[in-house]
Parts: sequence; structure tokens; C-alpha cells
Amino acid sequence: MGLFGSLFTGVSALFAQSQNTAIISNNIANISTTGFKGSEAAFESLVTSQSRATTYSPGTVTVNRLQRVDQQGALQQTASSTDAAISGNGFFPVKRDAVSTQEFLYTRAGQFSEDSQGLLRNASGFALYGWPIDADGNLPANQGDLTSLVPADVAFLGGLTRPTSSAELSITLDSSEVDSTLASARTEAPDFSRGITVYDSLGSAQVLTLEYTKVFGPHATAAGQVSDLLATSNLQTDLGLTVGDQFDISTELGGPLTLTVVAGPPAAAGEVQTVNDIIREINQNPTLEATAFLGNDGELVIQRNEFQAGATNTLTITDVGGGGALTGLGLTGGTFTSNDLTGLNTNGESIYDNGTPTDSPPYSNSAATDPNTFPGPQFLPGDTQYNERGWWQLNIIHPDGTTLSNGLLNFNGDGTLNALPDQNGNIDINLSQIEWNNGSNPQNISIDVERFSQFAGNYDVIFADQNGAELGLRTGVDIDRDGVVSARFSNGASAQLYKIPLVTFANANGLTEVSGTAYSKNQDSGEDNLREAGRGGAGFVEPSTLEASNVDLANEFAKLIVSQRAFGAGTRVITTVDQMTEDLLRLR
Repeated sequence: MGLFGSLFTGVSALFAQSQNTAIISNNIANISTTGFKGSEAAFESLVTSQSRATTYSPGTVTVNRLQRVDQQGALQQTASSTDAAISGNGFFPVKRDAVSTQEFLYTRAGQFSEDSQGLLRNASGFALYGWPIDADGNLPANQGDLTSLVPADVAFLGGLTRPTSSAELSITLDSSEVDSTLASARTEAPDFSRGITVYDSLGSAQVLTLEYTKVFGPHATAAGQVSDLLATSNLQTDLGLTVGDQFDISTELGGPLTLTVVAGPPAAAGEVQTVNDIIREINQNPTLEATAFLGNDGELVIQRNEFQAGATNTLTITDVGGGGALTGLGLTGGTFTSNDLTGLNTNGESIYDNGTPTDSPPYSNSAATDPNTFPGPQFLPGDTQYNERGWWQLNIIHPDGTTLSNGLLNFNGDGTLNALPDQNGNIDINLSQIEWNNGSNPQNISIDVERFSQFAGNYDVIFADQNGAELGLRTGVDIDRDGVVSARFSNGASAQLYKIPLVTFANANGLTEVSGTAYSKNQDSGEDNLREAGRGGAGFVEPSTLEASNVDLANEFAKLIVSQRAFGAGTRVITTVDQMTEDLLRLR
């Protein structure tokens, strides 16, 4: 048994080394195969047991193949934007054909390119799969399941349009501009205007025009027509009023306050000699709730202070005794009301609702819950809720000349916009359901006005920006480090299409190798786990990079020499046993 057992041992050695040589040969043959993972032979002895220790029966040897799938290959840069390698753990999910009946395979060969149907396939013809990304940038809810994956189809036959959904303006307005009344602001040319180009759902450019007019504010206002008045102007000698001329000022809260022109310095309440005396008497009256000042053009302005809930909010100015006091001051007698304002859409499309006030005041933070007042950004609350000299009328004009939105802006004394952010932290004017009348979809656009300001100086547009783009044809496809497949277009826009998951296994070395440098899962590998790149133990996707074979050629040659010597030694064992058998047969 021992002699013939030795012969079988030698034969098993030859077979084992033949297997080892075959594994080494396969490794060397695939030294240039992208994503190839080498294997190595693991020898294992097979022992023949004996019932007595005085005799020995030789065993044999067997060989097992060990895959080194978990060993990283070298990363090499390429010029293709659709090439991708994996740095770390994970595999690309692929199929032989993009049909649901095909099983998923897994590969690290990322030499992807677009086929005739727009599918991304690697050099072995496997179609790449990924999670679809919706318009909001979200992945499928069942992204942990293979059924959430779809073929990466990058064909865009009709191009791409990006309708504008948001715009941002940074504009400085001239605070020294001449103020207008709200009534005149409806008919006069704006003090300043600028257009901004937006894009509809068909890719057509549409120009929105923003018109700015400096106004006295949302008050009952009587503004003089005489320019270049000074606070020191003498009512008699400079303006031609007559000593004894009188006029009354009243509101629904108090008055009348009767002002009488005198020749010398005022000696009693109600006596006025200069324009400054008129301003002082009105501003210091405890019950009138009115304010007087000189406008930017030197005109005398008298305003009702603010809205009061349930009040008529009026200001009345009349001559007394038929004198010419109001004419000399450039004022027109009559009753003025703060409700005589320009209309506004009911969904609050501007910073200040020009509708009939129902809150006190409508521009405080409390108005956010009142459906009759503006529900968006509010003026700052508190005792000083607005700057009386910081009001601007803003009209947003459709390309066909109609008004999309209008309302009032207010600026603080330091020139910044007087408004509170909404619940999302934005100070926007929201335009809703704009109809362009060209067959495009109704459009919502939010215009960020947080960087509006007013200073004494020139009008200045610091920047104007918006998202969206006209129709563009696809110019390229990219894969980034997070595994996101994006398409680039001639209009400068880009679209995120898919996110490639990296599939990990508990025992990647246990996967079943299939032709095309790919693997299938089995019981030894464990279940597939879909991970986003860089999360859950998965590696990163390296763009414009390929992973080379992890085979070390020098090491393979060294193992080949050892295998060759071991094979030769096995043949010598067989030769020796053969000679011993021949000697045994010659015995007589």
C-alpha cells in the first residue's frame, strides 16, 4: 500500500500544481483587464488514517482557488467623463441586458460609454443601473431594494429647458429722489426701472420689468406743489401770505388745529411765521396724530401718522375765512384718506399689502395670521415699525404691459430693507401662476429682495440673477465622486439624472465569477447591500478613472517558478516509484 500510495501522492501533486499553474496563467492573461481580480491557489493535504502507528500510508494533496476580490487595484486616470472606478468597497450594479428578467451582476469594471439607445454600458456590454433622481433631487423611497434601480439612460432627444423658479436682485435706490403721492404714482413714469430675463417651460425668454417710484407712504397725505421751500422761509415776505391768514388741520382722532400767520415771532399756540413753525405746531400737537416735514423737492408735506384699526384714517386741510394760506403753501384743501391706494392681488404678492387695512398696523408681525393683509415678509414690529421717509412703490410688469404685482417697500434709516423673513428665512416677492400666453405652463417665481437698499446717491444694480435656462441640447455626460450621473447642455444648464449605488457584500471573496469581469451573488457572499457612495462602509466613485487589475506580475512569475519546480519534483517521485516497482517485479 505504501509504494502504490506514494505513486498516487505524486500524481495528486502533479494535478495540484497543474491547477496552480492554470490559476497563475489566468492572472497573467488578465494583467491588463480593467477591474480584474486575481486568484491564488491554496493547497490542502488529504491524510489517510491508519489503525496502527507502526505503518504509514501516504496521503494526497488538493488545491482550492482563493479569490482576492477585496484587494484594490491601482487607479488610472482617463480622458472619458463616463469612466468610473471605485476607491474602497463596493461594486457597480449591472445587467447583461436592460430587461427586468435579467439577473443583477456586479462589477468594478467602470469603462462606461453610451450605446446607440443612450444606455451606459461597460466594455463587456453590461448595462449600468442606478437610482433615478426626481426634479427635487430626491432618490426613490425604496432605495435599499434592487427594484428601485433603473437602467442609466442618458438619451435626450428633445433637449432640456429649465423654467425659472427663483430670481435675486441687489439694487440700490436713490433716497434723495422726489417723493410722489400714491395716487400720482399710478399715472406718473417710474423713477427707476430695470428688467430681468426669466425663462418659461418652453425655454422662451420673458422679460419682467420692475418699476420703482419714491412715495410718501401708505398715509393720508397732503403734499405741497411749491418746490425749494426752506424751513426758514417767511410766510409773509417769502411766500406772499397775509398776516391773519388761517387754515385748519384735523384728523378723525383730533383737531382742528388752527394755524394763524403772524408778522413777528409766534407768541402763542397756533401762531406761525415760518414754514418751520408750521412743522413744529403739527408735530407737537398731542391729539392730532399727524406729521409735517419738507420733502426731497422742498415741498411741504402733511401726513396722517399711521393706520388705526376701525378708524377712517383721514386727514382734512381747509382754509379759514377764505384766505389764501393753502395756495401760498402749494397745498390743496380737502379730505385725504389712506385707503386711496393702488390695488393688489389678494395672495400677498408684495412686501406691503396695498389693500384696505384691517389690522393695526397691517405691516406689523401680527398681520401674518390676518387673511386680509400680506401673509409673507412683514415690516419690523415695535414702536418704530417703519421709516416715514423710506417708502417706495414697486410694480412688477408682465411683458405684455399688465401688472403682475404691486405694493410698497420700506427702508430703515440705515438704508437696509425693513422686513422680517418668512418661515423659511426668505424675504421674497412671490409671483404665482404667471400666464405667458404662449402655450407654456403657468409659472411661479420667487424674487429675493433682501439685498434691496436705499442711499443718497445714484441708482445702482449690483447684480441680477435667476435660475432657469433656454432650450439646450445635450453636450456631454458626467459621473461625479458621489456617483451622480449628470447631463450637460448647450444652454449651460445641467441635469442630475441618476445616482449610482455601490453594492457591498459581507464576503466579497465568496462571489461567483462570471464572464465579463463580473460577479453574481451566492450563499457564500451574503446578501447585496445598496449604499450611497461614501456611506455605510461603501467606497467612493472616482470619475474619469479606471481600476486596473490587482495582479502583481512579478509575484505571479515567482509563483510560476515555484510551481514549475514543484511539478518537476512530483514527476521525480513518480519516476522513483516506477523504478522501485520495476525492481520489485524482477525478484524471482
